Amino acid sequence: MPGAPELTQFRTELSLSGVLHLVFDMPGRSMNVFSNAAIEELGRFAEWLPQSDVAGVVIRSGKASAFCAGADLAELETAYDMIMAAPAAERDRVAFNHFFRLSQGLRKLETAGKPVAVAIAGLALGGGAEFALAAHYRVITDQSQSTFGLPESLVGLLPGGGGTQRLPRLIGVEAALPVLLDGARIGGAAAVAIGLADALVAPGEEVAAAERWVLSRPPATQPWDWPDWRAKDAERFAAQIGQRHASVLADTLGHFPAPLAILDCVEQGFPQSFDAAIRTEMNIFAKLIQRREPRNMIRTMFLGRLDYERLKKNGMKPVVVDAVAAVSHVLAIQSEKDKELSQSLAQAGFRIEEAQKPVFDGRISGSSYWFDDEPKSSGKELLRARLAEAEAAAAGWRPRLDEAERRAADYLLVTKEGFPAYLGGLFAAGLG
Repeated sequence: MPGAPELTQFRTELSLSGVLHLVFDMPGRSMNVFSNAAIEELGRFAEWLPQSDVAGVVIRSGKASAFCAGADLAELETAYDMIMAAPAAERDRVAFNHFFRLSQGLRKLETAGKPVAVAIAGLALGGGAEFALAAHYRVITDQSQSTFGLPESLVGLLPGGGGTQRLPRLIGVEAALPVLLDGARIGGAAAVAIGLADALVAPGEEVAAAERWVLSRPPATQPWDWPDWRAKDAERFAAQIGQRHASVLADTLGHFPAPLAILDCVEQGFPQSFDAAIRTEMNIFAKLIQRREPRNMIRTMFLGRLDYERLKKNGMKPVVVDAVAAVSHVLAIQSEKDKELSQSLAQAGFRIEEAQKPVFDGRISGSSYWFDDEPKSSGKELLRARLAEAEAAAAGWRPRLDEAERRAADYLLVTKEGFPAYLGGLFAAGLG
């Protein structure tokens, strides 16, 4: 197409009716993810779109497996290292500029003056859901695997492509919070019922339905850009945020910063104009990404899970399970005299059968972990000493495990033995 940008992560196909299909189809991948290359190409496409003569755009996947599974989490570790290598005073700016590109590209797409529809067949998770939310019309297939989700909180992050702002504006704060905070997924008739999707169709009919909508010459404006737009539950949103904030602190004891950061995004961004709100979201994301918890959780709960599933399928070596059992034994409460240690383990988020979950004291830790933070106590010192013993035990097993086995061992330590996910485990890198 004359003047169209050259793309490799996407391809463009012009239908006979003048509707442009933007096909997300990453080469050499079984599933689409938002890599740096894909984000850069989306931005170039969105800049070109207003000057084009196309009737509108249908976004679809070139993969049979899903629409888009989210961010390329393997690239996040490289980004983290780049940010932390910058002078401390520059890190917020470096993180903002690096990660805001997706939000900018999506904003340019939805304000390009062309109607944009998306055809969802399969998973639309994380950045994939944010991509769909930036379309003006969403068609989803009537099958169990076709779902929207924003699971970033499960790996210590928040949706940084406008997800914390578009979703509450589209379906209301009450319906959005379980998706944002708990990783809940919505698909099919439920997505249509709450306004997340506009049409539910049989598999194979989604592209034609999306194209029909584009050809109906609809307005190419998002609801939140209408002059008279008002959120459906604006009068209740402050109370809803307050209630969820209290429940998150009670559940996590303040050790997981991502849900609190998500609530901050919604609370601060919801009353703002949309362009201001996505900048607020990214300011909060830029600080969150610098913390250790997201790095730990991505390594353990995402990469470690993938390694564990692959190793289990191909035959897990007994040494992995033995290593986890040995470290778990070191952390175990041995006698009634360990009551103070047991309480500190519970306060730090370890799953301890003998101890009741403590009540959060209202203080959110800063950049350090609870047991390293002030004020010091004998219980914290006992915990630090026991963790040092566990780290030493893990170090003894580390040479017998390869990199994937270490991450898998950490995944087992968290999911089977109750080690807190925000700490990331002890085998891959130790306490960071």
